[in-house]
Amino acid sequence: MLHAHGPLLTVDVGERTTTETDIDDVLQTYVGGRAVATALAHDRVPFDADPFGPENRAYLSTGPLQMSRMSFTGRMNMTALSPLTDGLASTNAGGYLSRNFVDTGISVLELVGESDDLLAIHVTDQGVEFEDVPDLEGATVPEVSAYLEETRDIGPEHVISIGPAGENLVRFASVMTFDSRAFGRGGLGAVLGSKGVKCITFEGASSPDLEIPNPPEMTVHREAATSDDLMRRQGTTGSTVFRNDNFSLPTRYFAEMEFEHVESIGGSAVEEKKYEKGACSVCAYACKLPTRDEESGVETEGPEFETVYAYGSLQGVGDLVDVMRANELCDTLGMDTISAGVTVAAYLESVDDFGNAELAQELTEQIARREGVGDTLAEGVARCHDDLGVDDWTVKGMEFAAHDGRVLHGQGLSYAVSNRGADHLYAGLLVPEYRGELDPEGTLGKVDRLIEEEHRNALRDSGIVCEFGASYLTDDRLEALFDADLEELLAVGERTVTLERHFNNQRGIDHEDDGLPYDLPDLEAAIGNYYDARGWNDDGTVPESAVESLAPSTN
Repeated sequence: MLHAHGPLLTVDVGERTTTETDIDDVLQTYVGGRAVATALAHDRVPFDADPFGPENRAYLSTGPLQMSRMSFTGRMNMTALSPLTDGLASTNAGGYLSRNFVDTGISVLELVGESDDLLAIHVTDQGVEFEDVPDLEGATVPEVSAYLEETRDIGPEHVISIGPAGENLVRFASVMTFDSRAFGRGGLGAVLGSKGVKCITFEGASSPDLEIPNPPEMTVHREAATSDDLMRRQGTTGSTVFRNDNFSLPTRYFAEMEFEHVESIGGSAVEEKKYEKGACSVCAYACKLPTRDEESGVETEGPEFETVYAYGSLQGVGDLVDVMRANELCDTLGMDTISAGVTVAAYLESVDDFGNAELAQELTEQIARREGVGDTLAEGVARCHDDLGVDDWTVKGMEFAAHDGRVLHGQGLSYAVSNRGADHLYAGLLVPEYRGELDPEGTLGKVDRLIEEEHRNALRDSGIVCEFGASYLTDDRLEALFDADLEELLAVGERTVTLERHFNNQRGIDHEDDGLPYDLPDLEAAIGNYYDARGWNDDGTVPESAVESLAPSTN
């Protein structure tokens, strides 16, 4: 089976030491990316670790396809114990980092410990350098990039960094790369902040010599270049109006399910502001959204659909320029737009001030700097909803993505059982339910498809392949690319989901946490069917025997 190559590089930021470990056996079993990082975290992060403590470990990992020239492969994975969900969380980002990371010759970077001084870490194929950067305290993401450009002639495509939100341990702080691409969900920016790591750079010329099968690689690249998908013009916002009119667009902190101003913040409105094409590394699909409003001078990359929802309809804001401002603010300060937007919407609900975009932006700044009420909101909805007097619209502590499980019942089931919480990219049945391949009504009879999608997405995040390449990477192409049959590939996903669940179980996360803030037909029965199909216990825990049989130890 095709898999990533290179050692694990462990960086102890407190001791300022590094260690390389051969993990070939783990890579062979887990391919790369999310699966390898999950296996490492499961074995090396103490089950009782504090997410903000030195014993938590953060993993940045690549997959074998980052050594290819195929479209949809300009991405990387990040995994750690999440300060938002208190369980393992993995998130990935696009941009141009992945191939610069591969050029250092490693497959996984592991961060452990904590530094008393704010650090920049420089990783090359010749070694690691630690740099004290006290002048970067409180710096925004673009300010970090400007500093590295000036002092080291390093561009943002070589960098991961955190903004003020990460330094201030905002529980949904992002890790950013290329200034506007985010390792967004789960608050991993706060993990770097707790370790005193402001930024890490990657440079080298030592990528492993790995042969990738050519026919599917080049065919996918050619098809991406010639596609006429709406998404290439409007990104994920292309179906905003369709979802609003035919399904649901959560509005005014979930009180309503359609937004009267949807046309002014949807795909066509976004396309009007798009001034050039944008892409990730070597990708011909070019679905990114560099946007500019000439009148106000606001410029950003995006917003994508989830931001249009979180800072638009959910807050009752119907002006795209206001959403663009919020999007740029979150990128600059280093925060997940979904969790930040939902949390701000919860506050607007508490003061009955929906539509106040100026207040929403002020709150976003206050959250990142933990000033005033922002200190409370920086904890996220699950921890602050009682103080606000609003309902807790989260699962396992994670704020909801836009795809509404009250209408897409299979997607609702997915949110309920997801190890990551209410995140649409963990798995989900939203695509087949939107398309009518599955009846959106009802939760029963959907478990087998849900489990398959969870495994496919875990494989995708391990390969690593962009979600938007799913329709291009058919089963036969996956088999050819990875030199393995589909059953073997999906087993990688199964092992990943199982290890995530087992780790979370050891932290007390079980059936009591597999639920929703709203009722769905037969939800409890469907959850029970899900456990049965996976061979788990009735309380949502993984039998120890299932873990012992999985893979080699990584210790």
